[in-house]
Amino acid sequence: MSSANAADALLQTPLHALHLELGARMVPFAGYAMPVQYPAGLMAEHKQCRESAALFDVSHMGQLRLIGADASAALETLVPVDVIDLPAGKQRYAFFTNEQGGLLDDLMITRPPVEALAKFGDLFVVVNAGCKDADIAHLSSKIGQRCEVRPMPERALLALQGPKAAEALARLAPGVATLTFMTGGVFTIAGAECFVTRSGYTGEDGFEISVHQDQAVALARELLAQPEIKPAGLGARDTLRLEGGMCLYGHDIDTTTTPVEAALTWAIQKVRRAGGARAGGYPGAAVIDAQLAEGAKRKRVGLVGVERAPVREGAKLVAADGTELGTVTSGTLGPTVNQPVAMGYLPASHAAVGTEVFAEVRGKRLPMKVAAMPFAPHRYYRG
Repeated sequence: MSSANAADALLQTPLHALHLELGARMVPFAGYAMPVQYPAGLMAEHKQCRESAALFDVSHMGQLRLIGADASAALETLVPVDVIDLPAGKQRYAFFTNEQGGLLDDLMITRPPVEALAKFGDLFVVVNAGCKDADIAHLSSKIGQRCEVRPMPERALLALQGPKAAEALARLAPGVATLTFMTGGVFTIAGAECFVTRSGYTGEDGFEISVHQDQAVALARELLAQPEIKPAGLGARDTLRLEGGMCLYGHDIDTTTTPVEAALTWAIQKVRRAGGARAGGYPGAAVIDAQLAEGAKRKRVGLVGVERAPVREGAKLVAADGTELGTVTSGTLGPTVNQPVAMGYLPASHAAVGTEVFAEVRGKRLPMKVAAMPFAPHRYYRG
């Protein structure tokens, strides 16, 4: 296939023409042509998000709704998370597991407020772009007989992130100021009916805005007309989420990593753990419960470089004597923290904060120290 044909084969989000108009450099990502950066560049976009507000197109993500009285109980058979007790208007992070306790995908679940149920279902779910076809098939085959699984390919998704995001968005929809972290509701913004959650993937305060594809461009233009907001691409999204200590599916977590190994046990509520009222009943529960009780043999950790050289994904992690310990799963030179930061997996014996390990980069061994995450403090708005 020629490169021209390969580019033609990529899917496009509803904002594709706008990205080109704004001068974005487009790259293939999860089957889509996506903006990796705009003319200002990655560093400026990263800073924009940390200091003001940045707008990201995340329309490649999968949006779907689960419809029916049994939807919550059905979904609990696929995730180790408390869905049944999720209140109206609240959002929760979750993950699909396999029989070995490995992660099939991570996702966000929101129970829309009562007035939005007709349009957004009993549960509104957002899954990763690269997994969405598999996730929809998984849901349909496993629980499709208990609730309706309805994909929403007609909807775009915008992420507005940064400390001035709320101020800018409230100018267009004053009601959004009432939302707190991990809550959501329906708001009219720039004439479009949107489902808005106060959440995101940067560690900053911000919002994810689901809008019909036909109204996405007008909404994006209205947002970009606000003085606080500039566009940002996948490059800054990656450096921001890494400084925030957040996993990227397919890199930091996958089917070979369990939630315990991945340090995601905070997302497994007590009611779903061994001894809880609704313990187990999801794939891999025995493996995950055993690791919760006994600890996992390896763990996802944060790493900071002692020297200035960045350490990238795939670099081997070794002990001082050269013993191989693990692998870096994400790494960059953190623009905010101004030092090399990375995530990777190490044996439990080497996972304590302050432990020194070495990353092998182009034949050199670079010293790194295990560090607490996030590297840049989270600044979510909790009210």
